[in-house]
Amino acid sequence: MNNKTALLVMDMQMGITSRLPQQGEVLINKVADAIKAAREKNILVIFVRVGFRRGMPEVSPNNKSFSAMKGQMTDAQLEAFMQIHPKLEMSEKDILVNKKRVSAFSGSDLEMILRANDIAHLILTGIATSGIVLSTIREAFDKDYQQTVLSDACADTEEEVHQFLVQKIFPKQAAVKTIEDWKCTL
Repeated sequence: MNNKTALLVMDMQMGITSRLPQQGEVLINKVADAIKAAREKNILVIFVRVGFRRGMPEVSPNNKSFSAMKGQMTDAQLEAFMQIHPKLEMSEKDILVNKKRVSAFSGSDLEMILRANDIAHLILTGIATSGIVLSTIREAFDKDYQQTVLSDACADTEEEVHQFLVQKIFPKQAAVKTIEDWKCTL
């Protein structure tokens, strides 16, 4: 493993990537590029996805977004929703983490995996910038992880929100780089 670093590929699953029809393919290609670079440098790749049991018993009626999803999805639809985008092929060395809420840490074993692998630096990619990326940055910052956000490997349904976060908010708690700039540091 390289430099105690892990690349987090967050919420790049069919039920979420399909919400960005125009920029979705561009984002998927960018994330695939980051994954390739990480693997070439022996950086641990961790896929993080929203994942629930059949019937979604983990979802409270008090959770506005997930409870709406629970009422609308069959178990088969949930299974399809959770599938990692096929263009982002997982290797046998990659780790898959299921989370139950917005942050990559919430309801998951991510922190245990990071500690077991002596990870100190997180490279963040994913969708949505205002969802999992923001929530994970905040929680990882509070847990004292060093972080780098790959700005062109994250996206949001609102480009203005994405730009505001990567330009104004994220630099307070993480380095913000393009994939190409990050690759130059490997």
